[in-house]
Amino acid sequence: MGSLSVWHWLIFLVVALLMFGGSGKISSIMGDVAKGIKSFKKGMSEDDDETAKPAAPKSIDPPAAKPAETISQQGSKTS
Repeated sequence: MGSLSVWHWLIFLVVALLMFGGSGKISSIMGDVAKGIKSFKKGMSEDDDETAKPAAPKSIDPPAAKPAETISQQGSKTS
């Protein structure tokens, strides 16, 4: 039960030949998949290079303080 029969090996060889063999539709599809993976990896490495560059520092300005008159007028309205 643990070993493979002759039929298992034949089916495996047929599938392997279809995927990796000669000039056929499946081998051209596998080549296209490989090109897609390579371009994806290249794109990911380019993104890493862009994020590694330090960005220019941004300054955050605090909100302007209200004049003392405005604060005292608001306090008298609520009381």
